[in-house]
Amino acid sequence: MSKTLRNWLIALGVIIILGGWAVSSHNNFVALDVNADTSWSAVEAQYQRRFDLIPNIVSSTKAVLAQEQKIFGDIAEARTRYAGAVGKNSAGSVAAANQLESAISRLLVVMENYPQLKSNETVQVQIAELAGTENRITVARERYNESVSDLNKAVRSFPSNLIGKMFGFEEREMFKATTGAEKAPVVDMTIKP
Repeated sequence: MSKTLRNWLIALGVIIILGGWAVSSHNNFVALDVNADTSWSAVEAQYQRRFDLIPNIVSSTKAVLAQEQKIFGDIAEARTRYAGAVGKNSAGSVAAANQLESAISRLLVVMENYPQLKSNETVQVQIAELAGTENRITVARERYNESVSDLNKAVRSFPSNLIGKMFGFEEREMFKATTGAEKAPVVDMTIKP
């Protein structure tokens, strides 16, 4: 075999190996991206379940908690922001979901302090459904964060980041605790005239 032919075969082998690596890396990015999208859809499905439960809870408690109108207004505003952010990008949806979560937690603290709500069977069933939904949201968020973590590692790791950049794969935002989440909300229980 001539030296020129051998050099061409070596070059062809290197090209085939590099091409195979590039295709494999691209397919890995696609799989990671699809996993992150699927995980985000699970989070949104649980948010939708929560979103659907809130009007029932609000209407069941509104008459009893007339002095807590600010919380109901906050919940309505947060629901509107979340509805406007759904599907646009995960960062905007995360912020809107966190705002809604904060308003709901304040409502739950208030509800715990009203004995007439604790004894209302309808409210208790709805609160139990909301608690179950909150648990599902936590699990869905954890799975989303795991998927995004895998994608972000691949996007940032050399040499796969070269293929990722070439095909437009980018890091995604993960769920984090909101500022002040470590503190319980303060609720003023004084009745205003």
